[in-house]
Amino acid sequence: MEPQSIPLAVVTARQEQVEWINKTLRNAGHPVHLGWVGPEHDPADALRGIRPEMILLFEEPGTLDLASLLEVRGKLRLRVPVLVVLNQVSEAAIARCIQGGARDAVSQGDPGRFVMVFERELQGFRLERSLAETVAAAREYARQLNDLVQGSADAIAVVQEGIVVDANRAWVELLEQASIDSVVGLPLMDTFDADSHPALKGAIAACLQNSWGGNLLRASTSKRRGKSRAVELSLIRVDSGGEPAVRLTIASGRDQHALQEQLEEALRKDPSTGLLHRRYFLEALRSTLSANPVGGVRQLAYIEPDRYEDILSQLGILTGEDFLVEFAQRLRELLQPGDLAGRLTGAGFMVLLQRGNGGEAEAWSEHVVKRMGEHVFRAGSSSFSATCTVGLGIIPPTLTDPSGPATDAFQANRRGRELGGNRVHAPEKTDTLLRLQSSDKTWVLRLRAALAENRFRLVQQPIASLVGGDNLSLFDVALRMRDEQNEEVLPSEFMKVAERNGLSADIDRWVVTASLGLCASRRSGALFVRISRDSIVDPTFADFLAAQVKAIPIDPSRIVLQFREEAAAQQLRELTALRQALAAMKFRTSLENFGRSPSTQALTERLKPDFVKLDGTLMQGLSQSTEKQERARKLVELARTVEAVTVAERVEDANTMAVLWQLGVGYIQGYFVNMPEQVVLGEGDGYEAGAAED
Repeated sequence: MEPQSIPLAVVTARQEQVEWINKTLRNAGHPVHLGWVGPEHDPADALRGIRPEMILLFEEPGTLDLASLLEVRGKLRLRVPVLVVLNQVSEAAIARCIQGGARDAVSQGDPGRFVMVFERELQGFRLERSLAETVAAAREYARQLNDLVQGSADAIAVVQEGIVVDANRAWVELLEQASIDSVVGLPLMDTFDADSHPALKGAIAACLQNSWGGNLLRASTSKRRGKSRAVELSLIRVDSGGEPAVRLTIASGRDQHALQEQLEEALRKDPSTGLLHRRYFLEALRSTLSANPVGGVRQLAYIEPDRYEDILSQLGILTGEDFLVEFAQRLRELLQPGDLAGRLTGAGFMVLLQRGNGGEAEAWSEHVVKRMGEHVFRAGSSSFSATCTVGLGIIPPTLTDPSGPATDAFQANRRGRELGGNRVHAPEKTDTLLRLQSSDKTWVLRLRAALAENRFRLVQQPIASLVGGDNLSLFDVALRMRDEQNEEVLPSEFMKVAERNGLSADIDRWVVTASLGLCASRRSGALFVRISRDSIVDPTFADFLAAQVKAIPIDPSRIVLQFREEAAAQQLRELTALRQALAAMKFRTSLENFGRSPSTQALTERLKPDFVKLDGTLMQGLSQSTEKQERARKLVELARTVEAVTVAERVEDANTMAVLWQLGVGYIQGYFVNMPEQVVLGEGDGYEAGAAED
């Protein structure tokens, strides 16, 4: 592409001076287009037609003087530079021209200097013009953006250093404030419930460091007129007054399709409680159980307020329903993504919990009991406290009919209320489990056959960094088995049997060998591999690892052997010795369920693991519990004392991630990060990856 000509105006009485300018600049590589402004031309009309990027003035009799030329330039509002061309240049002449308003003075006797001054002034002019255009465009963009923000139906606010520096009318109306002035200049946290503060602070801090990623944050506004409102916020980093800020948006509307879906959803829900009607809840429950499990365990929780009949008799039949409405609202706020909830009886609610293990389901239930007991309910003119009881019923992985577990949960609730209420009751044995529990003897035969026929599979789940710019690839490895009909079997069905019957060490060795092979075949980063108690106490396990490393040459640091904290506490002497052997071979180690054992600190100081995985039960309600946040903070600080990297498991929502980011946790994993991907091993076809359900 030909370079664009540079328009110049040459003010002179002689044509040869125009030709000199043209020749000199073209020889220097500048394609100029010259406009001659002679004595016979009207200078204003001539300059208006040329639209020059620079004016070259030859000061001599018969032409405009510098002052007159600058006057014409001013009337035309031309901001282009003026160079004065003299017969001879001296310091005094240059000073005179600059004082008169020119950019510089040059002479025909020194064409080299003339070209350098020309290039300098042209570049300066273009930079100044570009800057002016950018500033003007930015001002126009800011004006249009402000018009858009102020006219938007979405509620929008801009926050800088925790203070609201701008907001639109929709934000003011949503938060039920008097005016924009009553919002701007005040701390953002003043308009949100205290339970939402940790997640908000963490999300804003992450957003300012470009680490938020466009997730939606759930929060509750501060109570106005006795009510709070649950909202979802999107956050984006912006500039405000040249300083970084965060723009928060609460979407106001949905499209017609979404509105139709909302209407259909409303028809399926109990208008009093906002939870599914019994009929629709049971339909959804059966549909969910007919699909493969998406978590380690599934349980039904039956939740009912304690002494509801007494509350009803005190409040009256009409006002008593208001209490249930508020009870259901609190329950909805405590649900996690993937939970299914409905109103099952007059005062009873049922929730399908899908969790990594039974401990996490019980931790969520304990959190519900605690939060309900702390809440002050209001119904009519009365305000009072109330407690509840949660009964749990375990759903075996192969079960599709919820009748048995639902009955177990209901009866567990009744038994818990008989014991005084305000508790979680999970009986060790239920009729359902007794009816469906497989014989250990049969399972041992199936497990041995699966090992012999290589019918195990690995599933790897990404572990995401919360530290910007960290490219370390980490994956958590889990195990699957294919049964005799080639159907997938989860470890929750067979690992307890394996542990009880001495097969877990054999399974550990299969997993380690497969993981080493995976590392050797692809750049898969580091793999976290779970090791059972049986391998901790096995004196030959370290020798087995050494032999595998020789047979499969990889960097052992790409394998992170992780041990449950409970097993570590019970076998501390054996694990300490194994830890030393692993370190000598360059394997790395991790403590799982970190924080669950009473001896967490002693274990950490003794074992000095490379990683720790925060106990998944801490994630249940973390964003709303200051107690759990403080517990997590102390665990993070403890890990730092031994330079261990922290990982949070079972992260299911953006609010939890925001709090973890603020607490300084290094990595997270869970369905909020990514679904697991399956790695098929042992069938002679090498390694294949595909979608897998966990």
